[in-house]
Amino acid sequence: MPANLTPQYREADRKFKTATTPQNKLAALEEMLAIIPKHKGTEKMQADLKSRIAKLRAQTQQKKSAARGRPIYHVDREGAGQVALVGAPNVGKSSLLRALTNAQPEIAEYPFTTRVPLPGMMAYENVQIQLVDLPPVTTDVTEGWLFGIIRNADAAALVVNLSTDDLLTQTEQVQALLGGAKLTLVAEPREPNQKRALVVANKLDAEGAASRLALLREFFGNALSIVPVSATHGTGLQDLRRALFHLLGVIRVYSKPPGRKADNSAPFILKRGATVLDAAEAIHKDFVARLKYARLWGKDEYQGQMVGREHVLEDGDIIELHA
Repeated sequence: MPANLTPQYREADRKFKTATTPQNKLAALEEMLAIIPKHKGTEKMQADLKSRIAKLRAQTQQKKSAARGRPIYHVDREGAGQVALVGAPNVGKSSLLRALTNAQPEIAEYPFTTRVPLPGMMAYENVQIQLVDLPPVTTDVTEGWLFGIIRNADAAALVVNLSTDDLLTQTEQVQALLGGAKLTLVAEPREPNQKRALVVANKLDAEGAASRLALLREFFGNALSIVPVSATHGTGLQDLRRALFHLLGVIRVYSKPPGRKADNSAPFILKRGATVLDAAEAIHKDFVARLKYARLWGKDEYQGQMVGREHVLEDGDIIELHA
């Protein structure tokens, strides 16, 4: 008995033959089985389709299981904020982590020394900021979890290498790969796919670094701020600590119980733009409903003056809450 295959079936067969992914092949086979004329002349074809569908489903499931078996890394946020160190191979991310924190990453001249995320705590005045050293962003081995860590971090530091004439090419490649993962490094994020960032121009001690730094400044313009450093010699590291703290967009606020001194060693970390009411909630949730006013000691004109619940706080402010 002739099969009498319909034009719709032949179109589905064409989709199968031109499909380039297992998912598309499976979809085409399932469509063919659904629309094939059901009679004695197509029984063998139906059986063949069912066999191929079962085989392809098994293969797809095996690939999914293998993918689930790959390591997925996550770094819990600690301190005042988390900054991901991002860059091409051998730009000095691990050297920076060692110079700024107590972490002891492996450091070598060959690429891909860092294979897993390594966190370290960087001291800035009276707070700690978490830095996370990551494997390089490259077309060869970059995995999805790396982009996930960058996306979940509070900010990113794009590390570039002032010792190579390829620094602009490397920087463009890193930006392109981040863009492919729907990540864009910006000074002030306004979209969900944008990540607050600055540029760390490392290896300032290298020959020709000054001229390459000038090229880098021209390349970025006002898009991202640039902090030149030498992780090896320690040049510019204090400026970098300060810049990373400001990059996080946070402030330190201190609580002063009435009639007592403020504890300047244990600030509350709030987002820039936070109000007295936000601070009250951070200090103790019970204050939120009962808060009447606060007294404020700041860097400028405030020396114990009364302020309202919606007063915007500045870094270093001391507040005394009254219920």
